[in-house]
Amino acid sequence: MARWLDARVGFGLVAALYLLCFPYHPALRSPNELCRLWQSRSLVDHGTVVINETLREFGMVGDLSCVARVKVGEAEQLVSCVQPPPAGAQLIEMKYYPSKAPMLSFLGAPIYAVLKALKAPVTESSQVLFSRLFITVLPTLVMLIFLRRFLTAFVSQATADTLVVVYALGTMAFSYAEQFLSHQLTAVLLFGTFYAAWRVQRGDWKERGLLVSGGFAGAVVFTEYTGALGVVCIAAYVLAARWKKWHELGRAVGFVLVGAAPFLLGLMAYHQACFGSPLTSGYKFLNDAAYQGWHLGGFLGIRFPDPRAFILSAFSPLRGFFTLSPFLLLAFVGLSPLKVAEKAQWVMVLVLLAGNAYFTSSFTYDSWGWTTGPRHLTPVIPFLLLPVALGLERLLATSRVSFSLAAGLCLSSVVAMSLVTQVNYVPNDLEYTDAQGVSHISTSLFGLAVPLVREGVWPVSWLNALVPNPGPGALVIVLIALVGAWVFSRFRSASAVPVLVLGALVAHLGLLALVTDHHSASVSAKNFLKQSWAAPSGQLYSWW
Repeated sequence: MARWLDARVGFGLVAALYLLCFPYHPALRSPNELCRLWQSRSLVDHGTVVINETLREFGMVGDLSCVARVKVGEAEQLVSCVQPPPAGAQLIEMKYYPSKAPMLSFLGAPIYAVLKALKAPVTESSQVLFSRLFITVLPTLVMLIFLRRFLTAFVSQATADTLVVVYALGTMAFSYAEQFLSHQLTAVLLFGTFYAAWRVQRGDWKERGLLVSGGFAGAVVFTEYTGALGVVCIAAYVLAARWKKWHELGRAVGFVLVGAAPFLLGLMAYHQACFGSPLTSGYKFLNDAAYQGWHLGGFLGIRFPDPRAFILSAFSPLRGFFTLSPFLLLAFVGLSPLKVAEKAQWVMVLVLLAGNAYFTSSFTYDSWGWTTGPRHLTPVIPFLLLPVALGLERLLATSRVSFSLAAGLCLSSVVAMSLVTQVNYVPNDLEYTDAQGVSHISTSLFGLAVPLVREGVWPVSWLNALVPNPGPGALVIVLIALVGAWVFSRFRSASAVPVLVLGALVAHLGLLALVTDHHSASVSAKNFLKQSWAAPSGQLYSWW
């Protein structure tokens, strides 16, 4: 039993699932991924960030910016391709770019170059597979090492080990490590920003370690524009830790700015070259007029709070922040112990919670489409783990019943999110309001993930290139079950009452099943994914 409870077993199962899974539906032509990968191709094939030629060669994708250069009189100016041109304007040229921050495109270029050298032409699927592996999957696995080191400075090793596994498989970290999107990479870089600053503040590193923190901070913004909010929250940590120590605070600011400068200057140069100003992003030139309105006004579309957006982002049965990962609610239990353990971190977490609550309440909720949750909140999650851990240990010391129920929420989070991640693209149709004003909301777990497996649509992995489903897909399900059993065993060894742990698991999953509305649009969405599945049973899928 001791060998089974060893942390290395849990970490090994996490690594196996991260490296094995490949939830991808080629027929969807995932715009958020392909727009960046097309720019990676353009950098290698044509030596430019403009993707016009790549679009002609490999097909149109979504999430683009289109910049039209026009001549009005004797002057030239840049305008959006989808907006009415100025009166008397003469079109000179139109250029397409991804609408996203450019980090993933640049990181993907050398991977595409290697693939091209090994076997040309490079298929879309192989580019997605290996770009995910090296840019989102492996960095997340490395981050888990440092996350564990951080947690063990405040809580027992047993608590830290278990929570690292719960985080890895029971949150959106798993979903967005398994997609070529910026959200989980931003989480990795943002945690690196904090970790370096924390080590300096503890005296483990010399002050010049803040150069590392600054480098990570600059990379965050280069990766995802809204990551700047997280950087501000970490700045609140440094400010709180050095409050009234103005000389030390000034030196810290200097080191951070120097470290961030290469990335910030590079981003401004990219904006200048593509969009005509160092402070203008691609969102000003979105190629889809319907989406453009979401990003106008305020900062990138962030305006005044909307109660509907807040409630649905937090608790929607389909993609609420706490819906598939209810154990994160334990962070509120751990806020008081966190204040005692380290007040500067307590300040940071409060600012982080308040800032991101405002953000998710003020941005258009409907733009979270095709996601397993409010994806822009993915970088918040690592910073909730310490209060969650402190909350768990507080419950363990005060109430065995409460601790057992909390353990059940950790277990149910792993089960629910791991299964949903095997689908990973949740159509908007599962949540809609009909003509009579009645809301219909299905769930990603019991409206998609579970019915698909029941109907013989098994998870996809790279093993499907060698062995057809159901074998590889069943292996993924078995690994998820093993992780669940490991988490349950760890909490049981920590004095959790088994029947209460399982009771919380059943209550959470039962509630999701109860609120699942198998309306016609939900069934159609499930059938659409079924028809778009990369590796149906009995068929091999060739990445090449």
